[in-house]
Amino acid sequence: MLVAKGIKKNYGTLQVLKGVDISVSEGEIVSIVGSSGAGKSTLLHILGTLDKADEGEVWMAGERIDLLTGRKLAAFRNHHTGFVFQFHHLLPEFTALENVCIPGWIARRPAREVTAGAKGLLDRLGLSHRMDNKPSELAGGEQQRVAVARALLNRPRIIFADEPTGNLDSENARELHRLFFQLRDELGQTFLVVTHNEELASMSDRVVHMRDGLVIE
Repeated sequence: MLVAKGIKKNYGTLQVLKGVDISVSEGEIVSIVGSSGAGKSTLLHILGTLDKADEGEVWMAGERIDLLTGRKLAAFRNHHTGFVFQFHHLLPEFTALENVCIPGWIARRPAREVTAGAKGLLDRLGLSHRMDNKPSELAGGEQQRVAVARALLNRPRIIFADEPTGNLDSENARELHRLFFQLRDELGQTFLVVTHNEELASMSDRVVHMRDGLVIE
């Protein structure tokens, strides 16, 4: 479902990625692990179209997405990908429900459909009683679940998660781990996760190890 070949990325004279090949199958949970500076987040951002590689190809659902630009790239990202980061990046002036609705509004889907979908996701994630609360009124684990619901709203082919439990305590981290696998089992959702959390990595279907800008066995 996702295939990348020969991904290279430089920042000035620093070569961050040195020719990475990686693939992810539909319905798979894959964790990328490695020490800080290994190039994990850079690779994730390139695969998720948030950044551009200097060399290499990225294919998703049979389309070479690294060649997309402008509106086509934005539309592809909005319809086919979801993102969960270490820091939830919720808009503070919006309620939980409104934050989840944002990708649907950007995609110009019918308002009633977007609201119904957002409410359904918040209910599924145990937040039906928190829909009208703003982020400052939510606990850390609740904020991250709102971010997951937002990532799911447009029914993406894949969710990219960059250290999703890095800002959570151990109990909330385990809850988020269970949620990922529940979503995979119930919805067939695909996840590619960058993590330092050994527990999450060990639960994944597959672990990709990186060192010094390369994938190692």
